[in-house]
Amino acid sequence: MKILLWYRNDLRIHDHEALFKASEKTSDVIPVYIFDPRIFKEHHLEFPKTGELRHQFLIESVENLRQNLQKINSNLIVRTGFPEDIIPVLAKEIQADEVYTSEEVTQEEIDVDSEVETRLKADGRKMKLFWQSTLYHVDDLPMDVDNLPDIFTQFRNKVERNTKVRAVFKTPTNLVFKEKIDVGQDFILSLQNQSIDSILSVEKTAWKAVLCGGEDEGINRLNDYFWKKDLLKVYKETRNGMLGLDYSSKFSLWLANGCISPRYIYEEIKKYEAERTQNESTYWLIFELIWRDYFRFVAMKFGSKIFYKSGLKENPTQPSPKGRAIDIKSPPSRGGLGGVFPIFEKWRLGETGVPLIDANMKELLATGFMSNRGRQNVASFLVKDLQIDWRWGAAWFESQLIDYDVCSNWGNWLYVAGVGNDPRENRYFNILKQATNYDGKGEYVKYWLPELSGVPAEKIHLVGLLTNEEQKKFGVRLGVDYPNPIVDIKKWIKG
Repeated sequence: MKILLWYRNDLRIHDHEALFKASEKTSDVIPVYIFDPRIFKEHHLEFPKTGELRHQFLIESVENLRQNLQKINSNLIVRTGFPEDIIPVLAKEIQADEVYTSEEVTQEEIDVDSEVETRLKADGRKMKLFWQSTLYHVDDLPMDVDNLPDIFTQFRNKVERNTKVRAVFKTPTNLVFKEKIDVGQDFILSLQNQSIDSILSVEKTAWKAVLCGGEDEGINRLNDYFWKKDLLKVYKETRNGMLGLDYSSKFSLWLANGCISPRYIYEEIKKYEAERTQNESTYWLIFELIWRDYFRFVAMKFGSKIFYKSGLKENPTQPSPKGRAIDIKSPPSRGGLGGVFPIFEKWRLGETGVPLIDANMKELLATGFMSNRGRQNVASFLVKDLQIDWRWGAAWFESQLIDYDVCSNWGNWLYVAGVGNDPRENRYFNILKQATNYDGKGEYVKYWLPELSGVPAEKIHLVGLLTNEEQKKFGVRLGVDYPNPIVDIKKWIKG
């Protein structure tokens, strides 16, 4: 018996059901990872679907997976190409009886799965799917996914009352990698060298040390955050921060690629509660994991509607049958502003003249990360203030975020745009109020926009209203050193 284990967004050896179940059948388990060129192609909006920082994090995660598989006497074959071409050929080459892999829920991935399964079946082989990306298993939900509540709170209440979190799977100890085959070691090394310059340029971040991908880094971060720094007990109080390393857990970086298991995090939380303290903060991290689950089940229920401009509302007006395709051939006009695309570019590059927005977008460009508070603000600004198709923002996040997860990313953008799982359709963020509440002294803004370092705290978030005399006094020239605002910022004073 021989099993080909196809790794995807599950780059770990701990709590890996497919790996564990394969090892129960045979010690002859052959892991493979495939870099699919479709996730690196240029987007319709003229930037790559996977940017350099996200790409590098993925490379590091795959390499660490190989190292950890080698520690348990296995190895990892790495290939580049279309999985539907590579998996059937590789399965035949090594004479695998079955192919095990994780189950995905969005259309592009499902289409690939179907094609792989069809080709394997034609060759007399089977493919088995395993659900292993969420805290709660889909088979344990107290409702069919088709009957998933449209409001998160209703979903959370039901699963917390009626569903238990399954125990983590043990890491196998019986594997033996016998194949005489090129595993692609040189390919990984060449990928690592390709984008090393861009990674070395990442200097302006207080948490540069955690920009490394891989299972080991994810577990190290958990140990550091929970056990060394004892920060879980204050998570709820600090989670809305924006500057620094430890205002939040940053687990999303490793969850996105499956480098760390949500069930493993859950077990560590329960251990922390037993050994240290149990409070609202320890629960709140579980709460966030349940939100992550919910977005995946929403994607499973609604399919490609999560990519429609009209979202989950009835009668979609702009369907995207291939999933995430966005048509920008005829962008909506914005009168004398020269069309919507230049305005989007100012948002994307952090050149809107609104300090809180620009600082967050600069951070995203430099590090591949942005706080949850920042994400809500820049999304609201794009959709509600600039009146730009929310899918453009979701696509930019897909390209740039190291912690990009298709379900959470598009689900959160649906939410902010008012076409998703939010009972408040007209949710709007007053950017001045947000800036005052979460960056009252302007420390975050000045960190990412040093050209505003001389502006006092009481003026920093309204820099676009500085008089000529004030500009000279504070050492900043609007339209030269820092852009004039592209919206009327006085409306936030009134609001």
